[in-house]
Amino acid sequence: MLRYIGGSESEGHFSLINEACSMFAHTNPLHLDVFQSVGRFEAEVVAMTADLLGSKEKASGGQICGNMTSGGTESILLAVKTSRDYMKMKKGITKPEMVIAESAHSAYDKAAQYFNIKLRRVPVNKEFKADVKAIRQHINRNTIMIVGSAPGFPHGIIDPIEELGKLADSYGICFHVDLCLGGFVLPFARKLGYPIPPFDFTVKGVTSVSTDVHKYGLAPKGTSIVLYRNHEIRKHQFVAVTEWSGGLYVSPTIAGSRPGALIAGAWAAMMALGQEGYLENTRKIMEASKMIEKGIKEISELFIIGKPDMTLVAFGSSVLDIFEVNDIMSGKGWHLNALQRPNSLHICVTLQHVPVVDTFLHDLKEAVQTVKENPGPISGGLAPIYGAAGKMPDRGMVQELLVNYMDGTC
Repeated sequence: MLRYIGGSESEGHFSLINEACSMFAHTNPLHLDVFQSVGRFEAEVVAMTADLLGSKEKASGGQICGNMTSGGTESILLAVKTSRDYMKMKKGITKPEMVIAESAHSAYDKAAQYFNIKLRRVPVNKEFKADVKAIRQHINRNTIMIVGSAPGFPHGIIDPIEELGKLADSYGICFHVDLCLGGFVLPFARKLGYPIPPFDFTVKGVTSVSTDVHKYGLAPKGTSIVLYRNHEIRKHQFVAVTEWSGGLYVSPTIAGSRPGALIAGAWAAMMALGQEGYLENTRKIMEASKMIEKGIKEISELFIIGKPDMTLVAFGSSVLDIFEVNDIMSGKGWHLNALQRPNSLHICVTLQHVPVVDTFLHDLKEAVQTVKENPGPISGGLAPIYGAAGKMPDRGMVQELLVNYMDGTC
């Protein structure tokens, strides 16, 4: 289980947000006239997040606005839906398409299916970043938006946001930046002197941004933010119903009723930590990430995927089955993400990892040595499944396997 908050679940920051959530467990911001304080909490969480992402800079235009959502997927879904409807109004596009890099989050596939949008997914470049030239080649008169990640979930690498912004601006289309992982790290990493390229609303062409408070914002699970450059764009996110016998209805996000407890928890988390708290947390996790990256480079059988910009470190091997290494690491209590294209693993470094960097590297060296000396799958391991899935030329069959697996587990 990936946990972003450090320390014990019975004290400190955990205890704080648990108390805040319990105080507002009965509230529902659908009824703002009744639960006015929750409405203020949401407005302040959105405003504080927007401030981190350039809302007070002149280049942002001074109209950044947004809403809280249930997570990064809903934030992305709303940004895509909003971009679709905005482009329909602005350019008359009725057969919408979007162009994304293959490293972009799977939530865009979900959005494409939900909102009947044709998805064009293009390979990344040799640095594992979105290939601006390739994306340009796929833009046509039906394109409503392009996407950039800061960083991408698979490899922790920031796409060329400025170049993508110029591209979107030149075609007059929307450009969404996925900051679900980076929103509460990159602003502070920049302050600490790390070479962070532009990524927020100060970049011309960016029309929307998503960022998760429940990741490095250390808020309770189920809290994310979607932001827009101005109100003209955001209005296309809302659903207003005038002909319902139940009365006039308007809703800002996908959910109608929403848990005010999570909004209160997010507000409490941000107020408790403040700029200094996030800065100190970022210092710790960035230093831990660099130590892990350095340690992996010293294991000759492994290689780092690209050049990580943040707190995700992805690694593979050209001499070992990396998924067998993952099975060994799972047996030691480590839960790493298995990736494809290329076959690799990544660790998402959180405050939980800061005190155990040396232990992780020791266990990883042991796991590599074990696989090197005794190659082959272990009993109950997932390496054969990942390996076989990666080699199947019929991706439809892989998709069917995934659907059947999900159908049998929920």
